[in-house]
Amino acid sequence: MDTPLLIIFTRNPIRGNVKTRLAESTDKDFALNVYNTLREITRKAAFACGADLAVYYDDHIPENDIFLGTKTQAFLQSGSDLGIRMFNAFKQGFSDNYQRIALIGTDCPELTGRLLTEAFDLLQKNSAVLGPAKDGGYYVVGLNKPCPGLFIDKQWSTGRVFREAVEELDRSNIDYGVLPVLSDIDTVEDLENFKPDRS
Repeated sequence: MDTPLLIIFTRNPIRGNVKTRLAESTDKDFALNVYNTLREITRKAAFACGADLAVYYDDHIPENDIFLGTKTQAFLQSGSDLGIRMFNAFKQGFSDNYQRIALIGTDCPELTGRLLTEAFDLLQKNSAVLGPAKDGGYYVVGLNKPCPGLFIDKQWSTGRVFREAVEELDRSNIDYGVLPVLSDIDTVEDLENFKPDRS
């Protein structure tokens, strides 16, 4: 099918279970409010990009949520670590015959529908796409064919995630496109350092 698939990994917005590093320096209510704001930014970007949506929750599939709509499938994340969970989500998408799949989280305040559309456009002429984050991770990963090496036996939540992904793609001779570097919000320092583009 020609319509691309956008996978969204989200935590259920439960007080005390989200943005725990941010909550350590502020409080649980503040962290939940920040997380809900980030989820709404993600929702607007996702709904604007024209892709089918598959939302993967970490705790349970809710009856109602901002991501759930007529074009949305809902799943529970499955796997022993983040890499396995992402790999399984991509595997599901490819088994459903999607040919261009991108996966995002809900931490990026600068995410837009235009950026996601650009990611899918890059997958027309590249096998992979990455959107690097300022902390050394990435805010989007996209593929038009399976690439288990990106996800299996990797260290997550380090400043080397993006670099190691690029090294894996180079090692596997997989061509890829790269999107602009964006912020993500995990700590109070991230929040203090984030400067929205007012232009």
